Amino acid sequence: MDAELLEYLSGFLTDARKRKIEEILEKRTRHVTVVLEDIFHPPNASAIIRTCECFGVQDMRFIQNHKVYRVNADVAQGASKWVNIFDYAEGDSNTETCLSDLKKQGYRIVATTLRESEKTIQLEKLPVKEKLALCFGAEETGLSDEAHELADYHVKIPMSGFTQSFNISVSAALCLQVAVARLRESDVDLRLSDKEKAELRLDWHKKSIRNVDAIIKRFYE
Repeated sequence: MDAELLEYLSGFLTDARKRKIEEILEKRTRHVTVVLEDIFHPPNASAIIRTCECFGVQDMRFIQNHKVYRVNADVAQGASKWVNIFDYAEGDSNTETCLSDLKKQGYRIVATTLRESEKTIQLEKLPVKEKLALCFGAEETGLSDEAHELADYHVKIPMSGFTQSFNISVSAALCLQVAVARLRESDVDLRLSDKEKAELRLDWHKKSIRNVDAIIKRFYE
């Protein structure tokens, strides 16, 4: 039925829009994901969503232990429509739940931090052939001790000035630029599966059409 619905909805899109969807689908990846822990400043959270979408990162995770994030529509500029956002906000140990889930999915956890430890590795040395979850904490406090302990790697962005750290949205952009650029140059197959593409293709068709609910209703009548 999904295939029939997709064919029906495609009649409401221009050829240019359909080509754009296919072009973006080919560049989308789940090989890298971004995790935000207790990020509550709307401009920061929204800027990172926009950055992920621009770099072709399909999935994000928001851990909400003590703070609740809000998307700033002006900053995100609609990017939140095109990425999948998973919220961890229900339990007492959301950080552990989120990072454990990611590990079960084969991700290596990367904590961005100002700390030095035996886990510290240069950003340019991250093993990009492994699936990576890049984790960022609030600017005031950074990632929690729990996130540091559960991480497989600690990454400290090099600094050359008096200022101790970058704005978190800048940090996310820098890390993604390095990771995604290295991945694009590698022989890693970053592409989504055919099933994943089909699911997103239908979803993006729906989100590209005005009054889509009424149109879908007519399809099923």
